[in-house]
Amino acid sequence: MPDVSILDRIDEIKKIDEDDMLGHCLKTPLYSRDVVEQTEQIELPVKVDISRKVSIRYRKPRHIVITGMGGSAIGGEILKDWLRDELPIPVDISSDYTVPAYANEDTLVFAISHSGETEETLSSFLDALRKKCMIVSITSGGHLLSFCKKLNLPFVRISGGLPPRAAIPFLFFPLPILLEKIGVLSNVKEEIDETIRVMKSLGEANSPIIPVKNNSTKNLALELMNTVPVVYGFKQYNAIAHRLKTQFNENSKVISRYDVFPELNHNEVVGWEAPEAVTKHFSVIIIRDHNEPAEMRRRIEATKSLALKGAKKILEIYASGNRRLARMFSVLHMGDFVSVYLAILQNKDPTPVKTISAIKEEVRREFSVVDGMEDEIRKIVT
Repeated sequence: MPDVSILDRIDEIKKIDEDDMLGHCLKTPLYSRDVVEQTEQIELPVKVDISRKVSIRYRKPRHIVITGMGGSAIGGEILKDWLRDELPIPVDISSDYTVPAYANEDTLVFAISHSGETEETLSSFLDALRKKCMIVSITSGGHLLSFCKKLNLPFVRISGGLPPRAAIPFLFFPLPILLEKIGVLSNVKEEIDETIRVMKSLGEANSPIIPVKNNSTKNLALELMNTVPVVYGFKQYNAIAHRLKTQFNENSKVISRYDVFPELNHNEVVGWEAPEAVTKHFSVIIIRDHNEPAEMRRRIEATKSLALKGAKKILEIYASGNRRLARMFSVLHMGDFVSVYLAILQNKDPTPVKTISAIKEEVRREFSVVDGMEDEIRKIVT
């Protein structure tokens, strides 16, 4: 059994959480406000002359591509879900070495890499440059920033030194502001302001100084202990479910998975017919919304009663806030706290991701996509 009291012992929490991931959770509203103010000061160019033969014109796009990996891509996924019912132009997330074949002068490409060294993003950046796409980068430095400066391409330089998963405010909030500047969105400020207010309130209610008996995220972490978290979302919570899953992976150091309604009712639910000796190792977290459509509510309740009886636990996280973006980030923010408290219950520092770092290093040892990029860009410029 986990030592429940450890979640109320601040000194013990600090010993385990050596790099202060909880501090990043608490500072998320502050990070959000800072990057919003920073991005509001940026002016997108009308035209960038890459060479005498190549110019990039910035105007309202016909399609949007967001390229990034891991924590640098999740902001794009959230944007796509948030605007799904409103945006008349398509948004694609590209977590690969190239942008989609259709990308051209009418495509706005956001190249996102927290470090500026993500090889898939650097390769996609170069591919977008070849196709004369409108490119805006979001990064803290590295080769991505260097290439933007060399080519006079617009960029948002965000704070470095954070784990990418803790930098979600820096990787998401520039997107709607820049889309407003280029004429795709309008009146985003009120929705962003409410989102930040909701996260601030939730942070205060779930901070380490709030005891277990009054802290919903500490209680959720206790419920999940010694089980595999399975996160189910729907509609605008698809990316949020994905985010919670990856936070359990990276912060809590546990296997986790996610799926979404209604698709999971056409395949995933049959897996719960496995013997209880298997299913009892899984806990299900269902993202709920007081405004969820009636048909979705019926579907979720039917799934709980008919398919999930073999799960160890069935837990729910209800969104809070009035506007869609605030409700989405309310669940994201709570998930961040839950994943860190779950790590602390297991006596694991939530920040290091040793396996990810080891794989990146092994790949770099064999091949680096940056090799030759300088020469390629020089050819394009000249």
